[in-house]
Amino acid sequence: MERSVRDYLADIGRRGGRKSRRTLDPETARAMVRVREARRAYRRFQAECFWSFDPAYVVRPSDVAWVAAQLRKHGGREAWEAARKLCP
Repeated sequence: MERSVRDYLADIGRRGGRKSRRTLDPETARAMVRVREARRAYRRFQAECFWSFDPAYVVRPSDVAWVAAQLRKHGGREAWEAARKLCP
């Protein structure tokens, strides 16, 4: 029996979705979002707030407060808003 490409891809996608699903507790999910937003802010405000640091630096969970502090210390209004969202 010959399967179509569409059926094959649907089967692979269905199988991958079943295997990759995971549940996160709310605190872990919030921490992941906080790190992702800190990385985004680091890249966005590189020239304004993080000019003396390596542009390829990867922000880690322990760096989120530092990123917020740098945004507040060296940034303008948009940087302050980003810092407020990171560390309310």
